[in-house]
Amino acid sequence: MLARSLFERGYSVGTAGNISVRLPDGYLMTPTNSCLGRLDPARISKLDRAWAHVGGDRPSKEVFLHRAFLEARPDAGAVVHLHSTHATAIACLAAPGEAAPIPPLTPYFVMRVGRALPVLPYFRPGDPAMEDTVRHAAKIAKAVLLANHGPVVAGRTLADAVHAAEELEEAARLALLLRGANPRLLTGAQVTDLLETFG
Repeated sequence: MLARSLFERGYSVGTAGNISVRLPDGYLMTPTNSCLGRLDPARISKLDRAWAHVGGDRPSKEVFLHRAFLEARPDAGAVVHLHSTHATAIACLAAPGEAAPIPPLTPYFVMRVGRALPVLPYFRPGDPAMEDTVRHAAKIAKAVLLANHGPVVAGRTLADAVHAAEELEEAARLALLLRGANPRLLTGAQVTDLLETFG
């Protein structure tokens, strides 16, 4: 239902985007070349705790990306990777290495995504070479932008990860709408208050 909702609202198109969920005995992941709008539960990929494929269709080629995030963040129960338009636009505009390409415009962006949103260098989709870079960034941030590719967001639950990805997309849209303007940003003290209050 959550994956279909993301697809129907244009947060992923065609077979773009993938999702993983942590289980007590391993992980579930969307299969390679699957459409988030038409997932068949019987074909969802199952991986064991060592990330070996043990059931369902072959997992997404982005398995390295999900493994890096879930291993770096023991608090995360799910990871959502999208090609949502506005967040991907920011990923095309921001320089790799930039730590916060979207300013703190709204409280919910800060509450769901946090203070850091690192822009990682470009890697070919499915390139296992991205794993160490993603793992390092995931230790300090709940979300990253893959240069010229799109956002990756972790959450305590699948619903949390989806909601954070939605908030990231909305914040990216606002940031692009306000380019060249002088918007009022949340202050450092306000950001700290939000993070201390809502974690």
